[in-house]
Amino acid sequence: MSGAWATPETLAGFAARAEELGYDSLWTFQRLLVGVDDKLGPEYQSVLDPLLALTFAAAHTRRIRLGVALVNLPFISPVYLAKQAATLDVLSHGRLDLGLGVGWSPTEFAATGASRERRGARAEEYVRVLRTLWTEDPVSFDGEFYQVPPSHIAPRPVQVGGPPILLGGVVPAALRRAGRIAAGWMSRSAHDLDGIAEDIAVVRGASPEPSSVRVVVRGVIRLGERKGRLSGTYDDIRADTAWLAEQGVTELYYDLNWDRRIGNPTVPADDATALAMEIAEALAPARH
Repeated sequence: MSGAWATPETLAGFAARAEELGYDSLWTFQRLLVGVDDKLGPEYQSVLDPLLALTFAAAHTRRIRLGVALVNLPFISPVYLAKQAATLDVLSHGRLDLGLGVGWSPTEFAATGASRERRGARAEEYVRVLRTLWTEDPVSFDGEFYQVPPSHIAPRPVQVGGPPILLGGVVPAALRRAGRIAAGWMSRSAHDLDGIAEDIAVVRGASPEPSSVRVVVRGVIRLGERKGRLSGTYDDIRADTAWLAEQGVTELYYDLNWDRRIGNPTVPADDATALAMEIAEALAPARH
């Protein structure tokens, strides 16, 4: 969904092929804009909207789940996101997983007029607003940060209670928040996976039902030289995938956009798509 291969034809075809290959889920990420002085990699330079991309993928698939990792909640009203998420859940017959984060880009905070203060407290209230909007009728909310006048909002999501909410974050407070109020936690692209077991322990330690907590890892694939987890040969990557499951990871998705031969707007689109498909075929769960 970023760079040269993020075309309508590739998105539709890749989503359908992933479903055929036995993958359980498709994931997108959010980048609104990049400041001219921001030092960000090519994968951030040209990025489709994550929920619209998932809606397009939903129209070309039937079974595979659709996840966003993640929407930065400070940049969008919870009422607007609740409507978007419910719509996608209805159109996909209940296949959405909604990841939320608190944002980190100063450029995006400035461009959206969002506040950087008390992001943790805002996140907790934001989640309560979403669940209220998805489960109550009439709905109303009078919080510290968000207000919803008595209203009706329909249609409801297909999934009872609304799409599962997953939270990102790396500091201990964010890990505990994910365990305490969400269905699970998501790692980021730069996460040190060697220490994932300790992070998972913090998340699950804060949960009233630790055995049900989902742990979703963004698997940044680096084919070639062995440099950390999920790098090297396909056999190396498969071994790391199995190792992550042993650490307590419940779901791993391979994010191919971080390969600079794929999620880069300056490379040939056909070459990027061919490499992405090669990786998807080689690592397909149905084949191992």
